Amino acid sequence: MLKKYLSIFLISMIPIIELRGAVPVGTGMDLPWHWCLIVCMIGNMLPVPFIFFFARKILVWGSNKPVIGKFFSWCLEKGEKGGNKLKEKAGKGMYPALFLFVGIPLPGTGAWTGTLAASILDLDFKKSVAAVMLGVLLAGGIMTAGSLLVKAGITSIF
Repeated sequence: MLKKYLSIFLISMIPIIELRGAVPVGTGMDLPWHWCLIVCMIGNMLPVPFIFFFARKILVWGSNKPVIGKFFSWCLEKGEKGGNKLKEKAGKGMYPALFLFVGIPLPGTGAWTGTLAASILDLDFKKSVAAVMLGVLLAGGIMTAGSLLVKAGITSIF
């Protein structure tokens, strides 16, 4: 049982996959949905302070290196693009926009990208973390409900 929780915890820390991939895996493992959601949220939020304070600096540093340069440049572009798109649409409502950006479970809109965008835009750390955390909770709720519905549908068919 501990192995299953550790698996979803680690999956939820992986960029791009994050909680959006870990919750369906956890519900597929027959873990109780509420514990699955809590573990995935903690795993998804754990890297956030590190991303906010260090990711931008590391990406800029590595963007011109031979082996990792392309990937680091891509990550930096993704964060800048997400940040600029968020800034254009949000205007003065940056934190509600950040919450929705992270909370709507679409590819590339999770806690990693949202936090990187907040860092690039020099937003307030505490307000950004609160918006990202609420967004992760919303995304987790959506993914949990969706996963449980799909699982129930598959179970009823077979």
